[in-house]
Amino acid sequence: WTIAAMVIVLVALGGAAGAVTRYLVDGFVAERAVGAFPWGTLAVNLTGTALLGLLFALGVERGVLPASARAPLMIGFLGAYTTFSTLMLESWRLWEDGAVGLALANAAGSLGLGLGAVFVGLTIGRAMG
Repeated sequence: WTIAAMVIVLVALGGAAGAVTRYLVDGFVAERAVGAFPWGTLAVNLTGTALLGLLFALGVERGVLPASARAPLMIGFLGAYTTFSTLMLESWRLWEDGAVGLALANAAGSLGLGLGAVFVGLTIGRAMG
């Protein structure tokens, strides 16, 4: 095995784990949510962006996370876990169904809260050590 091949396999494994985790978290939240708002997707996006901020701070800025772990975790796991494309589709479908307010709340809320979540992750990661 070459190093490049190993990285690809690890990214794929991370992606599989991220996809399964996304499915479980989304389902867990959605089962407990009330109304048409896609709370499961919002929860996945917020936790995913916070984790990405944390891993970026630890891995790239602080060098605590080994470079070999960055691609499997940040690209593989979190790339499959976060759900921006689902966010956009759900917002569009809410809009098409006439729930324009919910569509705008979903898109704008995810963007604003997502920026806040990445700030939290970066702040925690930068404060560690």
